[in-house]
Amino acid sequence: MPQADANDFKLIMLSSGFENGGNVTHRFFDGHPELFVYPFESQLGTRSTQDFLSSIERFQYRYPEFPMHQSPEEDYEAFFDEEMKTLLRTPRRSKFKDAGVELKEADRVRRFVEILASKPRTRGHIVAAFFEATFDAWTNYQRSGKNHAYVGYSPAIGMDGDRILADFPKGHVVHIIRNVFSAYADTKKRPFPLPRRRYVITWNLYHQIALMHHHENPDRYHLLRYEDLVADPRQALTPICEKIGIAFADTMTYPSFNGRDISDSVYPWGTIVRATPEANVATMNELGDEEFAEIRALSTETLRAYDYGSLIAQRQ
Repeated sequence: MPQADANDFKLIMLSSGFENGGNVTHRFFDGHPELFVYPFESQLGTRSTQDFLSSIERFQYRYPEFPMHQSPEEDYEAFFDEEMKTLLRTPRRSKFKDAGVELKEADRVRRFVEILASKPRTRGHIVAAFFEATFDAWTNYQRSGKNHAYVGYSPAIGMDGDRILADFPKGHVVHIIRNVFSAYADTKKRPFPLPRRRYVITWNLYHQIALMHHHENPDRYHLLRYEDLVADPRQALTPICEKIGIAFADTMTYPSFNGRDISDSVYPWGTIVRATPEANVATMNELGDEEFAEIRALSTETLRAYDYGSLIAQRQ
């Protein structure tokens, strides 16, 4: 079996803000014959992830750090990876209990340790082993025989895009942005939503940091508007595929899970249920006039940077 080497490992990390369409975009990459696509949010963060951005987002959604003294078994356990580990350990409590993933955690751990046994201890090698071990252990994954790149998704991890690209010289980051109005209208549906002002400030921070990373490294850090994806996946994703070095595939024209079309309902992969332009505008229009005006005032510059004028004009 091949063993992950970060220098040659093609990792494509998807990033977004909450309710910005990251889970949906993740599912558009699913089924691509050249890709291994992680089944759920690949929450790579560890409790050792602490820095000046820690107050903005929880550690589980950040890029990981590992103490030098840990064993590979401890490294595996350090990955937060809540959605996958919940399914593997307490499947009846998992929202993905009916997803049909056939994977034994003992096999995954065994393979993870085996890969790292022959590698220098670096963060890149540990992260690469995390992905490779997952797919080596996932017995009913729909392989094409042409799979050679790995796709993960974690909210907010794009803030750490510079570290991801440094660890993986052949890696890429795709950051997804959705208009703040629809995003906030959806986050309000959570049982414990963020207060409006905090949500909007965080939305601005995510996407301004993404702009910075994109301008620093435009060939490897890519920006994708959710609105463009759902309007025309082929047009939106083809330029990104070309830069990543994969061909656009027809499977990228609809959301799927392990090759199964889930266009009718993307839930439980994220808050968005129907990934269509009409549903996106309707969600924006759920906001009251006062809410809309305040959010617009707080996010004017970021909305302009991502060219959201025409969408705002559809406000009813």
